[in-house]
Amino acid sequence: MGQLPIRIIRVADTTRITPRMARITFTGDDLADLRLDGPDQQVKLYFPRPGQHRPRLPEPDPDLWRWYAGFAEIPEPVRPWTRSYTIRAHHPHGNLIDIDFALHRNAGPATRWAASAAPGDILGMFGPSAVFARPVPLGGTDWMLLAGDESALPAIGTIVEALPAGTRAHAFVEIPDRAEEQHFDTRAEVTVHWSHRDGTPTVRLLDAVRAATFPAGTVHAWLAGEAGTVRALRRHLVDDRGLPKRSVDFTGYWRRNLTQDDDPTEADLAEARERSSGGAEAGAATTPG
Repeated sequence: MGQLPIRIIRVADTTRITPRMARITFTGDDLADLRLDGPDQQVKLYFPRPGQHRPRLPEPDPDLWRWYAGFAEIPEPVRPWTRSYTIRAHHPHGNLIDIDFALHRNAGPATRWAASAAPGDILGMFGPSAVFARPVPLGGTDWMLLAGDESALPAIGTIVEALPAGTRAHAFVEIPDRAEEQHFDTRAEVTVHWSHRDGTPTVRLLDAVRAATFPAGTVHAWLAGEAGTVRALRRHLVDDRGLPKRSVDFTGYWRRNLTQDDDPTEADLAEARERSSGGAEAGAATTPG
């Protein structure tokens, strides 16, 4: 496999943990050397085009950019679709990982693949990699704020379950309806605030965070989900709540009416510049009671 973490993985099992969330367990020899450095470990998955048994990928290459150049040279009609996901769990003794897929009503290629995935189906995987990973602070503040939609639930689950005893967190999660609520096993004191869309297009997450009374003390915020909502949440925390930018870790997982196959917008580019400049580095802010 060389130095570049491009792996071939195959489906070992599938489970519906909620009506619209599929947990798919993958295996493969390429997972033998996998190591996870904390929660919220993101990977890129490469999905085969219709008629392909496995995604068409360049040969492994220790040079990341040379490999990407080879990927870009694959003709678009046969080039794999690429989507980003979080490793939900790692079972190293069996060379197994779990990845949770939110099954959206407006199904794109990843949702269509996950909805019909069966043992033996093959994907490509890049990562986890320091190229797009930052450590999540699991202590050092009085409490932690987590906020996201269903696309952020797998990452939120890994963070909540990694929090040590004696820490506190409030998680605000927007989901389609009550049936999508999940239970997390954690040693920490965690309060989950669920917001249900219940068939409406209303973004309830931002209203829930705006209306919340924050605990006193220092806080680190972690935000993920639809990019526009994430940016609005960050503006609220920085402009209205007075949190310094360095205390807010934010990621736009998806874009309304756009996919990862579409070009970045000006807002996407501005977000990327701020993240790369260190404006979202781990820090702490103090909130009034």
